[in-house]
Amino acid sequence: MGAPLFILSFRHRDELTRLAEGAGWQPIAARRADNAEARFIASGASVALVDARGSLDEGLGAVRAIADAVEANAAALLVLVSRKDARALDAFHQHGATHFLVSPFTEPQLLHALLFARRHAERAGGDIRRREEGEGASWRWHPGSRSVELSPALARQAGLGEDDGRRISLMELFRKLDPDGRRAARNAVDRLLDTGQATAFAHRGEAGEGRIAHHMQVQGGGGIVGRAETLDIPERLPAGRDPLTGLRDGRAARAWLAEQLTAGEGPIVLLLSVNRYDAINAAFGRTTGDAVLQAAGRRIERHVEADGRRRLVARMAGAEFAVLLGAPATLDEGSFLAGELVEAIGRPFASGDHVITLGAKAGVASAQAGDDPAALLRRASAALAEARDVDSAPVRVLAEGAETATARGDRLEVDLRRALDQDEIGIRYQPQVSVTTGAIVGVEALARWNHPQYGELGANTLFGVAEGSDYLVQLSDHVQRKAIEEAAAWPEPLRSLRLSVNITAADMLRPAFAASFLALVRDSGFDPARLTVEVTEGGLIDDLGAAAALLADLRGGGLRVAIDDFGTGYSNLAYLKALPLDYLKLDKRISQDIAGSTRDRIVVRSVIDMARSLGLDVVAEGVETEEQLSLLAQEGCTLYQGFLCAPPISTDALISLLQG
Repeated sequence: MGAPLFILSFRHRDELTRLAEGAGWQPIAARRADNAEARFIASGASVALVDARGSLDEGLGAVRAIADAVEANAAALLVLVSRKDARALDAFHQHGATHFLVSPFTEPQLLHALLFARRHAERAGGDIRRREEGEGASWRWHPGSRSVELSPALARQAGLGEDDGRRISLMELFRKLDPDGRRAARNAVDRLLDTGQATAFAHRGEAGEGRIAHHMQVQGGGGIVGRAETLDIPERLPAGRDPLTGLRDGRAARAWLAEQLTAGEGPIVLLLSVNRYDAINAAFGRTTGDAVLQAAGRRIERHVEADGRRRLVARMAGAEFAVLLGAPATLDEGSFLAGELVEAIGRPFASGDHVITLGAKAGVASAQAGDDPAALLRRASAALAEARDVDSAPVRVLAEGAETATARGDRLEVDLRRALDQDEIGIRYQPQVSVTTGAIVGVEALARWNHPQYGELGANTLFGVAEGSDYLVQLSDHVQRKAIEEAAAWPEPLRSLRLSVNITAADMLRPAFAASFLALVRDSGFDPARLTVEVTEGGLIDDLGAAAALLADLRGGGLRVAIDDFGTGYSNLAYLKALPLDYLKLDKRISQDIAGSTRDRIVVRSVIDMARSLGLDVVAEGVETEEQLSLLAQEGCTLYQGFLCAPPISTDALISLLQG
């Protein structure tokens, strides 16, 4: 598989993806800049391609969003711009782009630009970044065999002449390792055979060659392949210093991590990002901004008491600092220290006549088996990106084996496409119960996905993933069609129940949606008089007139209409009066407030009275206790659904519930 390439293109994503795949890259492509920093980090790419052609402002924003992560991870950032926007190249350079290409250009020119960008990334990584596996110094061994096959390069390093062949006995190979190296090799092989996951070990080379790392993985047929990498890391830290702050620079930080990882230690990485640095530069000028950044670096260094051996502080990029903790540091220690540093950065800075207040966010990650510096720094960067996205949590800790939310979301996007193709999205039905009689009179159809890794995922997760991809309409179509066709085939005990299905804001924007939906109902054989469509407030706001016309068409076809999750959005009485509705469904938080304070109860009572005055039946969602049900009944609710009766259940379970 080729090297990963992160692509962000607002207009030409698919074209660039096909071109990159044809050239042997592994593209990870996006069309929107949402969460761009975290997605770049999760991609594992050493080259980011931002296509700003025809989208100059979006391109500048994207470059600004990912530039620090690109620099901190020793990557390259290639920007594509239209000829008419070439004047903006200075701005792209200021924001962190490392390479550019002005259109029109040919496909070979673009592919060569990507190769130059990758070469830049390899050099920026100080040759510590793993290269793609090639001929090089490598070896192969089949478990059970008494000999190891060496590549020509490794055979020469082992002192084997041309006449000796390229096989060496295990015993002879082990004698060439120092005692610690032999133990590390045995442990690594055991680990690889037990887990099947790539790993590594290191040993001292002969004749003062320095340390040699062996990166191992299982290949087809069960054989083990190892790639030997000489780590010419000096005993003392390199002298690389950041010219602005005097702290260690990114190259020195990566070299320190490489030494720790090669020695089998488990370092902890804290990445700390200073907030508002760009705003300080804009408000007070670059001189003041630099002075504040220098002061922040000194404050971090004093707090950490770095000694260059067990702890190291470095400026990685822009306003981003790294604090590296050597063994026996723990994630708890790293998390506690990160919190202290965030608090320290939050204390005001004095610069000349100005008193400036900053903030900070931090990401913390621990080393895992088989890590190199790039992989470890990327996990810390992913944790930092998630901390930036959450207002209430300034520190995000990524424990060993944990998956970032971004990586999980990207995985689910890919898996969702497969699940739709293979009909893996099922339907569950949550009963709707008459408040006065206690009889089940209807059900709401809800999507469920039994994911092989994450277990059962509900409708909120499913539609959230679909909304971030290009599959929202396909998912909505699938759920509506499957629910209606299943209900049309219900056995006798269920044939009196009403069915409620959800339509999305995206559905309401589709041309002729009402006609196609009514045709689906008609073709299924399900009685339209027993069908309710539910739409959330957010789907009604953009164009009230169009929403009213669509809902009127659906009602004209014999369906009923409900507004869902009322109380979470705009809750505007004017549009409630303007729309052709039959039901108002209270959001579960509103329903549960009925058992709260007197003020809460007054608010719920007002909403129910308003609905009833408009001739609407009221359905309370999320009812969990008899107290809630009793109070809602007193206020005039017509129907309820929630765990007090049942969670979303299968058709068979629904039949049992009705007959029980």
